[in-house]
Amino acid sequence: RDVTVSDIQRVDADAAAGDADAAFVMEEDAFRAFYDRTARSLWAYLARVTGDRHLADDLVQESYYRFLRADSPYESESHRRNALFRIATNLARDAHRRSRTRPQTVSQDMDLPARDHSAERVEGATDLSRAMRSLKTRERALLWLAYGEGSSHQEIAHSMGLAPGSVKMLLFRARRRLAALLTAKPGGIGGR
Repeated sequence: RDVTVSDIQRVDADAAAGDADAAFVMEEDAFRAFYDRTARSLWAYLARVTGDRHLADDLVQESYYRFLRADSPYESESHRRNALFRIATNLARDAHRRSRTRPQTVSQDMDLPARDHSAERVEGATDLSRAMRSLKTRERALLWLAYGEGSSHQEIAHSMGLAPGSVKMLLFRARRRLAALLTAKPGGIGGR
C-alpha cells in the first residue's frame, strides 16, 4: 500500500513516544552506507520490472521504508540486500496487480538511451525495451536480477521467494520467450 500523510504522522508520533526506536535496527550511518550501495541497482531493477520510472521512484522509497520497519536481524550484507530486493519484488507485484484494475497507459520512458547514434543500435535498443515490456513481470525480474544485477540463482530465489531449484528453468523459459519476441516476424515486437 502507498505511504500516506497519516502513516508519516503515525511514524513521527511513534518516534516521539519512543516506540519506533526498536523498529529501526540500523544506525543512521550504516543505513546511509547501505542505501548508497544499493539504491541505484534497486531503482534500475524496479524501473525495468515495472516499466515505469516514476513508479520505480515510489517503490524504492517504500522498499527502504519497509526494510527499516521489518526489524529483522541480517547475517550478512548479501542477506540484507536480498531481503531488500524481496521487499521490492513484492511491492512491484502488488503494483502490477493494482494496475490490472485500472486503465493502463503504455510508458514510453523505458526505451534505452542510445549512446551510439547509429540507426541499427537505436533500433536494437528499442526492440529490446519493447520485448522486455511484453514479458510478464516475473520474467522481467528474473532476467534483470540475473543479467542486469549479476545475481546468483540462490540470490534470485531468495529475492523473489522462489525455490532455488526452479530458478534455472524459469530463467531458461524467460530467455527463450525474450528471444522469440526479439526474432518475431515483421509486424511483431522484433519485426522491422
